[in-house]
Amino acid sequence: MSTPSSTASGPSRLFLWSLVSSLAGFLFGFDTVVISGAEKTIQQLWNLTPSMHGLAMGAALWGTVLGSLVGSWPTDRFGRKRTLLWIGILFLAGSVWSALANEVYSFMAARFIGGIAIGISTVAAPLYISEIAPPARRGRLAGMFQFNIVFGILVAFLSNYLLGKMGENAWRWMLGVMAVPSVIYTFACLLIPESPRWLIAKKGDLAAGLKILAMIDPDASPTGLQATANSLATTAAAQDQSRGFWSKRLSVPIWLAIMVAFFNQLSGINAILYFAPRIFELTGLGQKAALLQSVGIGVTNLIFTFVGLWLIDRLGRRTLLYIGSFGYIASLGLCAWAFFSETYAIVPACIFAFIAAHAIGQGAVIWVLISEIFPDQFRAQGQSLGSFTHWISAALLTTFFPKMVTAFAPGYVFLFFCGMMVLQLIWVKLLVPETKGVPLEQIQKQLGISA
Repeated sequence: MSTPSSTASGPSRLFLWSLVSSLAGFLFGFDTVVISGAEKTIQQLWNLTPSMHGLAMGAALWGTVLGSLVGSWPTDRFGRKRTLLWIGILFLAGSVWSALANEVYSFMAARFIGGIAIGISTVAAPLYISEIAPPARRGRLAGMFQFNIVFGILVAFLSNYLLGKMGENAWRWMLGVMAVPSVIYTFACLLIPESPRWLIAKKGDLAAGLKILAMIDPDASPTGLQATANSLATTAAAQDQSRGFWSKRLSVPIWLAIMVAFFNQLSGINAILYFAPRIFELTGLGQKAALLQSVGIGVTNLIFTFVGLWLIDRLGRRTLLYIGSFGYIASLGLCAWAFFSETYAIVPACIFAFIAAHAIGQGAVIWVLISEIFPDQFRAQGQSLGSFTHWISAALLTTFFPKMVTAFAPGYVFLFFCGMMVLQLIWVKLLVPETKGVPLEQIQKQLGISA
């Protein structure tokens, strides 16, 4: 298969292919947070009740629930590359439609479509990268998906701040501008090859898979590449499909995927990102100052995601989860105390510390870990399970968060999230294995999964 990087070295090709596929994360991050600059205007424009407002804000997240639930089907049936391509088309349709919506129900439908794209992207993109990356670089390359998520978040916050000056239709520009990166990403997906593991394990095309393996590692001997391809084919053929995904032998990775995704959202990360300007306004900041503080969240997230990506193949996944857990507990605990004691001046600093802890810990680890722990035949289903758990938790939290901050003092909300992170720390200590630098097949043996 010919690509523009066909004359580049193996590492350069891997970086370019990983970068293109991880741009789905940029659209994910942008779409997730862009609504934060428009949500209050939309509520006032259409006179939405708190319940309808919560549904409108959560529409995209319910789309992610569906997208993550069904994402393994196109990823396995049609291939990783073709699925990534259609993700861009869905993002384009959702952004244009939401910008042109004239009432809340069409707006919700448009946001739902964008959410489906997000959900499928969290299945297909990390999975694709993990399947082309060598063990020593897998954390950093798969972690590029998370980097692009936070880059998209930063650009969305900045875009909202700049476009907020465009008058009463500023919210339409905020939502519609995402059409530009959607088009760029979609065309870029035409330039990447298919996953060799999918070609061999799912399609049974040993020759095509071998050709791409040679592009990934041009220094490998033909004999060695043939042995690798034959091993992947043999392993795929040996998988006992009669036991299926929901079998006892996959119980360890299944629970790991569920729990890492569950705790990711029980930190409160999506609720805080969605309603960042509103949280800052609760501390007494004006609307424009609150939007500008939200840009600070994006910058903090980006900087510490760099740190997380630098550390993930050095310290390992488990160590980063430890660091993140302690950071969560300290920052959320201080946030709770600040609201209880009305010491509002420290809230922005606490929120920034919370974002830093997330970027180094859960943010850097979640998509990498889930993409590593399942065998080839079930990797898409495993990724789908983890993504579904992540997004059903996110949808519930985002839908009910406006009611939470109305029914309970903000201090109690932050205290609840803090308590959940204490439970995460215990879980990491007792049950999370280390996968740093371990070949995918060896991880399966480490988790007690036999062919």
